[in-house]
Amino acid sequence: MPLLPKNVRIGRNGRIGILKKIPRDLWQHPHYANKSKVIERSTGIADIEEGTKAALAMLETLEQEFAAARKATSGQSAPKSTGQTVSPLPGSTIETPTDFPGDATTTSRQRTQVGEDTRRDILFAAMHEFAERGLLGARVDDIAARTRTTKPMIYYHFGSKEKLYAAVMEEAYVGVRSKEQSLHLDDLPPVEAMRRLVEVTFDHHAAYPEYVRLVCAENMERGRHITGRHSLVQRNAIAIETVSRLLERGEKTGAFRRGVDPFHLHFFINSFCFMRVSNRYTVYAVFGKDLWDPDDVPLQREMIVEAVLRYLKPDTPGTHAD
Repeated sequence: MPLLPKNVRIGRNGRIGILKKIPRDLWQHPHYANKSKVIERSTGIADIEEGTKAALAMLETLEQEFAAARKATSGQSAPKSTGQTVSPLPGSTIETPTDFPGDATTTSRQRTQVGEDTRRDILFAAMHEFAERGLLGARVDDIAARTRTTKPMIYYHFGSKEKLYAAVMEEAYVGVRSKEQSLHLDDLPPVEAMRRLVEVTFDHHAAYPEYVRLVCAENMERGRHITGRHSLVQRNAIAIETVSRLLERGEKTGAFRRGVDPFHLHFFINSFCFMRVSNRYTVYAVFGKDLWDPDDVPLQREMIVEAVLRYLKPDTPGTHAD
């Protein structure tokens, strides 16, 4: 068995982790009281070299927590870290763990916010890296270079490159769904709400080609990194619920015809918006047509809106086929 640094161990599942005793002088601290006096965490990484780096990052973070806790109870300045620290996002007013004020509750809350800011910083950088190079081509070193954090800290937050990729995929879908939910479609008349939904879907795909490239890449992976992620399924189910409610309201007011499948309509809208981004370069190579021509984009946008609204238009007397 390889010689591991102090407090780093190999768990029963073969994953590298840490086993760290809480210092005796912090046993009565509100954050650690009535808890186990030993902190045990797993990096989720089996590779010894990478797992050790992640474990050392965990230990460094713990030392910062201990220092901040001592400062909170004694009023003394916390000693500076000897290793890498968690950096807030550019322009952020969140303080680093060594600068926490004396209140223990505030300390915990700010430490959590710093961690969340760092996590989102990593996700943002990783989204661009994976969109450009795919899962296999992307390197964690390059992702770290796009951030103000370190490679070990990336492993600390996400465990592995594959888990980071899965988190990025989920974040990409969350962006689309959040945009839809911000429209408050229930407050608009059905036709106006449907027009708005189609327009925003078109605009969002155009504004975030990284999302389209990520979905294309995951289809090359046969969806294996997002399969079974319950939270992702729940979030995307909201999209179908949104369309379903809108169709139901339209049917009741006579604005939309009956019997339209909400999933099929969702697929119809997104397929056009998606393909004009995903196939931009091949369409130009084959047809010589630039789908992003500024003069043509408004025509495409209006075309998909009109196509959807005409499809939903209720039948009028005399139009039924025999």
